[in-house]
Amino acid sequence: MIKPKALILTGYGINCDDETCYAFEKAGALSSILHINDIISNPEMLKEFQIIAFPGGFSFGDDTGSGKALANRIRNSLYDDFKHFIERDTLMLGICNGFQVMVNLGIIPGIGGIMTEAQVSLEPNRSLNYECRWIDLKIEKNSSSIFTKGIDMLHLPVAHGEGNFYAPKETITKIEEMGLVTMRYSFPDGKPCNSEFPCNPNGSINDIAAISDKSGRIMGIMPHPERNILFTHRDDWTFLKEKLKREGKNISEEGEGIQIFKNAVRYYE
Repeated sequence: MIKPKALILTGYGINCDDETCYAFEKAGALSSILHINDIISNPEMLKEFQIIAFPGGFSFGDDTGSGKALANRIRNSLYDDFKHFIERDTLMLGICNGFQVMVNLGIIPGIGGIMTEAQVSLEPNRSLNYECRWIDLKIEKNSSSIFTKGIDMLHLPVAHGEGNFYAPKETITKIEEMGLVTMRYSFPDGKPCNSEFPCNPNGSINDIAAISDKSGRIMGIMPHPERNILFTHRDDWTFLKEKLKREGKNISEEGEGIQIFKNAVRYYE
């Protein structure tokens, strides 16, 4: 099998590029971390990759709003190149700040076309605090996302100050009707949060934690799957280890987040 090549975008203020690169490599991809300036200098290199990942962090210090400066840099310097990349049979994943970048670029939800004006936003958390905690996610069964195939629930950490998913009522209706919601914040048993804090850590409408475009090849997610790649990454791994041992069950070396990256690799099998 030819391994897909994943480009992990980095730049000023991005701090989850190494973890994201490791996650893709652990899942079976060939990963490269490239600075946005290098891509601008040689946009032809995008043709070498099948996957682009926008990692988490604080691109350009979030000085003009989360993800906005990097989104403008891409729009002004690489608009056609990124548009052509999306038009190919490629995958794109945005995590936390990467989700914010993709939203500002109009890549997702992409209801009006590829890289149009922003249709949704990720606003300051309702708590007005930076929320750093572990949460549970219920995967939408009717989602066409490549990244969530075969997944029912995920336990992942969040770490953001602006993750409150918002859109006008008519846009939310379209997103729901088109099945573009891929994950929702939930209680550990999968029941909806119904906006209850801290189960829903930021106040997102309809408990939305992740969305995709209509093709299912592009996804933005606010929680961090790359921070739960190994079982020992979990916040409760010591308790869970003892529980599984006493129940006579196997203990996996992998964390739940790896499933998202494995699905991306499997797409090219």
